[in-house]
Amino acid sequence: MNSTLILKNVNKKYEKSNFAIKDISFSVPEGSIVGFIGENGAGKSTTMNCILNVIRRDSGTIEIFGREMTDEDIDIRENIGVVYDSNNFPEYLTAKQLADILGRIYSKWDDFCFEQFLRRFGLPESQKIKSYSRGMSMKLAIAVALSHDSKLLILDEATSGLDPIMRDEILDVLLEFVKQENHSILLSSHITSDLEKIADYIVFIHNGEIILNKTKDELIYEYGVIRCSENDFHNILSEDILSSMKKDYQIDVLIKNRKLIEKKYKNLIVDSVSLDEIMLLLVKGERNARID
Repeated sequence: MNSTLILKNVNKKYEKSNFAIKDISFSVPEGSIVGFIGENGAGKSTTMNCILNVIRRDSGTIEIFGREMTDEDIDIRENIGVVYDSNNFPEYLTAKQLADILGRIYSKWDDFCFEQFLRRFGLPESQKIKSYSRGMSMKLAIAVALSHDSKLLILDEATSGLDPIMRDEILDVLLEFVKQENHSILLSSHITSDLEKIADYIVFIHNGEIILNKTKDELIYEYGVIRCSENDFHNILSEDILSSMKKDYQIDVLIKNRKLIEKKYKNLIVDSVSLDEIMLLLVKGERNARID
């Protein structure tokens, strides 16, 4: 399968804060949605800014549409739709004025497509952006990202702070986008339930390093959690434990190869596990080793 975006051993260090992303490697296959997860400060935004060439990486390679992007690669930039968590556009403009400006920036800007999204999202084209709610501003940003023939969407917390109905509407739009030929999405989000609905792959970054890179189905169907007593915990082989965390009266144990573990420890119950719980156990639990 071809990949729209490929990162290989990308490194970036901030000298003042001593924070760094280290050997970041993952890909976004064509026709897929990759969920990029991790706690605040883990390195998601730094990684995305390296991809977009907003900040210079120290080493490693990033290929978009088969080649590395430089400052002169206008055609690559035109094929990327970007949505940030913060306000994306000048607040003194109206949506109509914004469209007039973007039509002079993007060679493939589609006014008709943009107007369709404005109607679909219920966004007034003559109202100043500063009067938009957060949800309206995010919808506007997504409308822009989808109105210049983008092939790759890079979305940084695009659904955070939105109500469930509005989030569901945006997720539907993203699914429609990725069903089209050669379209792909890299989506960072703290709302893992959204990723459970639409993502094909999950990449988990922690302290600047990728500690998990799996298909969503593998995480949902093959990973599990054993909730057991301390005595039962000591009977579980260390090779079967990905991570463990002690609570008041039990120990939660993250495992993979769920069916095999169920046969191996017939006296223990293996529960299904959510992305939230996987994150919690890997970050706050005691990990045996780097997840392969």
